[in-house]
Amino acid sequence: MSSHSDLLAAQIQAAISHAIERGDLIGTVPANIPLERPKNRDHGDYASSIALQLAKPAGKNPREVAELLKKDLEKLPEVSSVDIAGPGFINIKLNRASQADLVRTILSAKESYGKGSALAGVKINLEFISANPTGPLHLGHTRWAAVGDALGRVLSAAGAEVIREFYINDRGNQMDLFGQSVQAAALGQPIPEDGYQGEYIADLAKEVLAENPEIIKLEGEPRFVAFREAAYKLQLKDQQRVLDTFNTHFDVWFSERSLHDGGSVEHGLDKLRAQGHVFELDGATWLRTTDFGDDKDRVLVKANGDLTYFSSDTAYYINKRERGFDICIYMLGADHHGYIHRLKATAACAGDNPEYNIDVLIGQLVKIMEGGEEVKLSKRAGTIITLEELVEKVGVDAARYTLIRYPVDTPMVMDLDILKRSTNENPVYYVQYAHARIAAVLRNAAELNIASGLDNFDPAQLSHDRENELLGSLAEFPRIVAGAAELREPHRIARYLEELAGVYHGFYADCRVLPMGDEPATALHSARLNLCAATLQVLKNGLLLLGVSAPERM
Repeated sequence: MSSHSDLLAAQIQAAISHAIERGDLIGTVPANIPLERPKNRDHGDYASSIALQLAKPAGKNPREVAELLKKDLEKLPEVSSVDIAGPGFINIKLNRASQADLVRTILSAKESYGKGSALAGVKINLEFISANPTGPLHLGHTRWAAVGDALGRVLSAAGAEVIREFYINDRGNQMDLFGQSVQAAALGQPIPEDGYQGEYIADLAKEVLAENPEIIKLEGEPRFVAFREAAYKLQLKDQQRVLDTFNTHFDVWFSERSLHDGGSVEHGLDKLRAQGHVFELDGATWLRTTDFGDDKDRVLVKANGDLTYFSSDTAYYINKRERGFDICIYMLGADHHGYIHRLKATAACAGDNPEYNIDVLIGQLVKIMEGGEEVKLSKRAGTIITLEELVEKVGVDAARYTLIRYPVDTPMVMDLDILKRSTNENPVYYVQYAHARIAAVLRNAAELNIASGLDNFDPAQLSHDRENELLGSLAEFPRIVAGAAELREPHRIARYLEELAGVYHGFYADCRVLPMGDEPATALHSARLNLCAATLQVLKNGLLLLGVSAPERM
């Protein structure tokens, strides 16, 4: 959904095109026009450095180029003035009514305001969490549960077709240890030393016995396998339940076993061989990832014939691409830094472009503070705190919002005492309160029978500096969403919402929205109510992208 900045960018492109056609400029029309909103609004509503970019190929100085473009831009009906500053910055002021017409755009577009088409036609596989089905989801998974889901929403808003995928690590030694632990608990035996501890193992053992009372009659390997498989199903179901309550939903639950059972690993190997990057050495089969910047080549099949974890990773990547995904995004934990080169080299070995077809994001650790101390112990898991326990302490909205609002490549601290407070220092409360406050204003206006809605909207009424500042913030939303999708940084949405809430509070303090006492309602009151309704819509759209609720009352 376009906003002022998109329209202005297109008009600047048209002005450049005209100057080239007239022979005043040599060069080509750039695909992207840099547009900033100056901190000081005396410098205009928008500033562009495009003249500096065009100057060299045109053989002119930037101020000359800026003067050429100024002539065309000044003629536009929505532009009130164009000034050239410094070495050739173009400062553009819009006339107030055209600026205020954004309210009409937002209220007509409703939920689709902010959505764009930058990624239209692109199929993205977004893989996140990817936990072992051997225990409850813990704090490390929680960060990805929030951020991964929000990123999926943001990529969809940019026009992409997104499939959220959970890779179930259901093969290997940890599954056997898990099965042995549950079996031991069920039989009243001590849990193996390197097995899984925590109350949840005893709970699973009880559940397995309740569902399959005959299991005790089995002996040896069949009994162990039966315990392992029954406990796996229950634990996975529990992870799915917890994620559902956290507003995080997956389209595909992909089992690592299925890669091996379905012949995908052999198929992946064949594909890599055909590309010419597989070699044999000392009886083992290797992938020559050093051809593409990895620090060492990687073993796919050991000399004894066992497949490595890396063979699963490569097969899984090839499987995703063959399912038709253009971009595969991996969201991995802090201890997976080494995977970035490895996975990108795998993509290159498969004949793909590692700078486009694959994207690896690493999330840093989360620390939880309560009462001034770090919370480390979990009642259920015995070790690190679980997703469910965090939600019990602060609620879904506060947990999600806080986990999303920080860049994932930085470690973060969550102070639970702040998140339980209904004060402005709690960011989720601050944004949700702005939404609820506007909803209350609109309810009061309806009770007073003040005409609002677009039929009663005169954009020329909105000429106050605070109104202009709020309109400027609302106009930024589509650009913020597009940037968050392109950079894979949903935290930009949260930071924007906090800024927007602050700008709204400033507007509300200085601009009377509802008439005082017996004062009659005017066209100005109606215009301001529409501006409030547009702000409400943008706050709601932003919160929805984070999977956080937008309450009407608080």
